[in-house]
Amino acid sequence: MKAIQWIISALVAVVIIAAAVGGGVYFTRLKSIHSIRKLTDYENYNLYRMDIDYAYDLDRLIDRGITDNQSMINAILAEALPYLPIHMKAPNFGCSAFCTQGTDGHTLMGRNYDFKNDTSAMLVYCTPKDGYASVAFAALDNINANTPDASMAKKLATLTAPFICLDGMNEKGVSIAVLTLDSDPTYQQTGKPMIATTLAIRLVLDRAATTAEAVELLSKYDMFASSGRDYHFYITDASGDGRVLEYDCNDPTLTVTPSRSVTNFFVMYKDNVLPNQRNGVYGHGRERYDAIEEILDANAGSIDREIAWQALQAASQAPNPQDVTSNTQWSILYDNTALTAEAVIRRDWNTKTSYDLVSNVAVTDVG
Repeated sequence: MKAIQWIISALVAVVIIAAAVGGGVYFTRLKSIHSIRKLTDYENYNLYRMDIDYAYDLDRLIDRGITDNQSMINAILAEALPYLPIHMKAPNFGCSAFCTQGTDGHTLMGRNYDFKNDTSAMLVYCTPKDGYASVAFAALDNINANTPDASMAKKLATLTAPFICLDGMNEKGVSIAVLTLDSDPTYQQTGKPMIATTLAIRLVLDRAATTAEAVELLSKYDMFASSGRDYHFYITDASGDGRVLEYDCNDPTLTVTPSRSVTNFFVMYKDNVLPNQRNGVYGHGRERYDAIEEILDANAGSIDREIAWQALQAASQAPNPQDVTSNTQWSILYDNTALTAEAVIRRDWNTKTSYDLVSNVAVTDVG
């Protein structure tokens, strides 16, 4: 969020007074803010957690009408921060992801979030009415809140977190991640309700019990790829059904391709993509895809969490200011069966935060 501090600060007193009256719209929002906790202890960028207590309405948000970046942002802000005239920038996403089954029979989804700008992360816990509980990760740099506990302005900005998450897992064992592409941004106009990139993630986490249900859900909407970039989604479930959902760069229809791994190229056009180079509209990152596949193939039949973490490390990236999809900000291993997750921030492989969705408990272990 750009230049929001002075705008929000001027209204903080009004918000607090409204909440103090009791039953005001900001009572549960302030309760959500109060739940923010710091989980790591790095000098600049950290992992935080937050429990969303206010009752958002995803259908109402979508029904406000999304036609471009600004209308998407306005719809998010109207739902998360009603009555506050603030502005927000739309996020960008890089990354690698894969799905595999461990020797214990658990389905694991590994995900690296890569972006050139350093960011703090927020572990976001949601329990929507008539929806599934979930945990998801948001990049706080996208809302100018890398230190969310530093001021009331930044705390208020985090109320948008449910709608800007980049990956997550719900209580049914469905996990989803978004990854950027090099093609022109998808903009479907077939007459269906329009949904934007991160809202698709929230929709799946709240309402899909399987990968197949997630595909069916997203097929009911036209897609608007926000922030001037194109994207695809990787969705897995507890059964190990991993699929890449892509909006064909040659014909923007929704295409579903089963795949164990995915990076920043169209999986449906995998044969057109070479490693260590850009491949036009078809994308890049084949070398990271190959690195993941090589490790998973070499350990077929004996894959466990350690092997999955080796695959994440092999596909991780050091900072490169010239490459928007470099600089791994977080790596996470979702267990769709046990409903747990392990997360690492900025390639510090010896420090893991473990999270249990059932108990909603997070613990950081500094190795």
